[in-house]
Amino acid sequence: MKTLSFLLAFALSFSAHAQLFLTQTGETRFFSKTPVEDISAVNKKVGVVLNSQTGEIVVRMAITDFNFPNKLMQEHFNENYLESEKYPYGLFRGKVQNLPDLTKPGTYDISAPGSLDIHGVKQDRTMKGKLTVQGDKITLQSDLQVALVDHKIEVPKLVFAKIAEVIDVKNQFVLQKK
Repeated sequence: MKTLSFLLAFALSFSAHAQLFLTQTGETRFFSKTPVEDISAVNKKVGVVLNSQTGEIVVRMAITDFNFPNKLMQEHFNENYLESEKYPYGLFRGKVQNLPDLTKPGTYDISAPGSLDIHGVKQDRTMKGKLTVQGDKITLQSDLQVALVDHKIEVPKLVFAKIAEVIDVKNQFVLQKK
């Protein structure tokens, strides 16, 4: 609910002429592959707002909404690595360059430079992916790699071989026109 409130406040800050596309059910997955163990998790409660006039995009998720196949991994992720009580949200704020005409159906390559804030550390990142326009619905798919060191996420030496230094992140957001 806090994500929805944040996104609505953000959306209301746009010009009255802006057409907004929104979701609260976006999906972010991550995968860590090592010779010792593979770790994956999914968050299906990701909030996204895209302003069709300016190309501004905001992606926000509660870190505790990531679900793991193993509850112990989930506990370690939240308590030891991401410290989700201290840093409860992940946030990307950017602007899609050369935003296509969102009234014309099709699939377009997009690039959105911006800032990724995870674990209290902001880093410049570019979201790259595909944007598919189908009527009042837009699907945005993107891939991203996140280096743990870039966000000061420390992994104890005891389990270092079990967690990749760079995590593969995949997003799929289905946005509806509002």
